[in-house]
Amino acid sequence: MIENIQKSILMISGEASGDKHGAALIRSIQSKAPNLVFFGIGGDEMARQGMEIITHANEMAFLGFFEVVRHLPFIHKVFSRLISEMKRRNPDMVILIDYPGFNLRFAKKAKALGFPVVYYISPQVWAWGKGRVKKMARVIDLMMVIFPFEEPFFQKTGMDVRFVGNPLQGEVHASESKSHFLSSLGLTPNQTVVGLLPGSRKQEVQRILPEVIKAFCLIQKKIPGCQAVLGLSPTLSHTVYQPFLEDHPSIHAVSEKTYEIMAYSDMVLVASGTATLETALSGTPMIILYKMAPVSYWIGKRLVSLDHFGMVNIVAGQEVVPELLQTQANGEQIAKEALAILKDPQRKKEIQKNLKMVSGRLGEPGASDRAADVVLDFLLKQDMK
Repeated sequence: MIENIQKSILMISGEASGDKHGAALIRSIQSKAPNLVFFGIGGDEMARQGMEIITHANEMAFLGFFEVVRHLPFIHKVFSRLISEMKRRNPDMVILIDYPGFNLRFAKKAKALGFPVVYYISPQVWAWGKGRVKKMARVIDLMMVIFPFEEPFFQKTGMDVRFVGNPLQGEVHASESKSHFLSSLGLTPNQTVVGLLPGSRKQEVQRILPEVIKAFCLIQKKIPGCQAVLGLSPTLSHTVYQPFLEDHPSIHAVSEKTYEIMAYSDMVLVASGTATLETALSGTPMIILYKMAPVSYWIGKRLVSLDHFGMVNIVAGQEVVPELLQTQANGEQIAKEALAILKDPQRKKEIQKNLKMVSGRLGEPGASDRAADVVLDFLLKQDMK
């Protein structure tokens, strides 16, 4: 019986979005098999679901080639500790969530030691590492993917792969009304609201936030009465944001209201990543921004072979929202793109139509429950071997 399973699972998720998806997966698994025990790398949300945190995900959120290189001694220490814990505790399965730089190395080691490896939320090797897919097939027993085009991509290698749908589908919704949200921040109803979501990593915020603040100031000159709400990441200290906000008291900074910002803004200026898909599911027009260390970008540009870098546009197969990369992601250009949409109701309507199409391609709600069923079925099959 599934509910009587008494096993342990090592899970690794190294950033904020993975923490959210990992927590949802744990919750779904435990609703069906409450005796399962989880330990590994995760964040506050996974901890709230009862996972024992060996290393907190906040300590693992590095962006860019040189940021990773600078932290290599720490990363190696965490890696070695997890290997030791895995050997000591002998988990029945390893579940790896995204975070490819660390997790693909860990998958190789875990497989060599005889532990079954399941990957949830695939590394985006279809963008930057097609040559690594065959190597992945040798160390990953089961891949659970969240975009429909990923299933045939991985199946070509003979990998056991299941499309479970996107875990964001059905989960992105504001928890309070628009009127309550606006009034709680002292915002004026019926005035333009611009949402600022500069990312969940310190380096992202430090590079992107100054530019979106400049953009907002320029937008405000063209649209008098325009208001801005900044979403603070739960993985970062407020001191990261403070230096940029000191001269801009009119920008309202708020924590744990990301979905409200997405749903009730007229335009969102958002760092490339999971938040772009969440904004798409909210149906709100956006400008996607990406800005990293110049050398890291130079290296990345030679690895990635895609026409678009924003997941919204990748899923759509076309540019449905503007994306500004590196030097293009400056205050003037961001404001120009935002104003072109805010002042053109027809273009705004067209974007909303395309975002609805993107939402439809992400599958039906219930991805975490489907992923949990796949995990439990895999565990039962392991017992039968």
